[in-house]
Amino acid sequence: MFRRRRPLLGAAMIGGTAYAVGKNAQRSQEREASEEDRIAALEDQAAASAPAPAAGPTDLASKLTELKALTDQGVLTQEEFTAAKQKLLAG
Repeated sequence: MFRRRRPLLGAAMIGGTAYAVGKNAQRSQEREASEEDRIAALEDQAAASAPAPAAGPTDLASKLTELKALTDQGVLTQEEFTAAKQKLLAG
């Protein structure tokens, strides 16, 4: 009579162990996916709040050209042009 129960007990132990290992693997995968989602969200947030790149040389040149055109049109005086140019060059 005991011989019949032992195979069932062995099968139950093996099945229970397999279930526990499978659950642990599933939790591990869910944890990794959650971490990846959080990292992606943080990267998106950092990219959105990143400061705009500083004005490059071409941008500075175009602004100076704009100021020169305004001076040539008579909108700005020479003193205003000089002050605005100094302000642009200072940063």
